[in-house]
Amino acid sequence: MTSQIIYKGDLRSTATHLQSGTIIETDAPTDNQGKGERFSPTDLVATALGTCMVTTMAIKARTMDIQLDGTRLEVTKIMVSDPRRIGKIIAHVFFPPGLNLDEKQKDLLERTARTCPVERTLHPDVELDMEFNWG
Repeated sequence: MTSQIIYKGDLRSTATHLQSGTIIETDAPTDNQGKGERFSPTDLVATALGTCMVTTMAIKARTMDIQLDGTRLEVTKIMVSDPRRIGKIIAHVFFPPGLNLDEKQKDLLERTARTCPVERTLHPDVELDMEFNWG
C-alpha cells in the first residue's frame, strides 16, 4: 500500500505516505464548493507532473555530472467542464543562471522531462504546455 487517505469532513482529506509518514491535506477548490485552503486533488496532479519532470531530469543529470540545484518550475492547472476535469497543464522550467550546457545536453534533459512517468500516465486529452528556460 502506498498511502492511506482519511476523509475529515467539510471537503477535506488527509493522505499519509506510509513509507515516510509524510501527511498531505487536501481541500476542494473554491470553484467547486471548497475553501481552497490546501492543494486540491487536481492541484496535486499538476504538481505531480512538475515534480516528476524535475526529478527525472535530475536523475538523468546525475549520470551526466550536471547539478540542477535551484531549478524552478511554475505549474498552472486549467480546468474545463462537461465533464469537469483538467484540460491543460502549463509547466515552465527555469534553470539556474550559470548552468552552461550544450544543445545536446539540453535536448536530452528536455526529452527526459517530456517523457516522465506522470506525463506518460496523463490522458491524451490533457493538453500539456511545457517550456524550458535555460537562464
